[in-house]
Amino acid sequence: MYQNNPLSRLGPGQAARVTALEAQGSMRRRLQDLGLTPGALVECLYKSPLGDPRAYLIRGAVIALRQKDAEGVRTGRPFAASGEERRGESLTPAQEAGYGAY
Repeated sequence: MYQNNPLSRLGPGQAARVTALEAQGSMRRRLQDLGLTPGALVECLYKSPLGDPRAYLIRGAVIALRQKDAEGVRTGRPFAASGEERRGESLTPAQEAGYGAY
């Protein structure tokens, strides 16, 4: 079953694939620059004691996003993150660099 959840719903230890970006303007471009493009694997690593911001692992980099900004990123169904999903992920060089849709 397909789900379209905001990235902000991922809890620590959960991962999901990006399905769409709903952010507009400069925030959309910034999220794309961070590697949040359709198909990218995102893992929530930590959340601050008050819940905002959260740290996400995106294409090998740890990025902190506020809940407001993470709401503009839609993901598929979350699953338990483990190193196996990341190691098994095969990307083309263009995808690894964050270019284009896949």
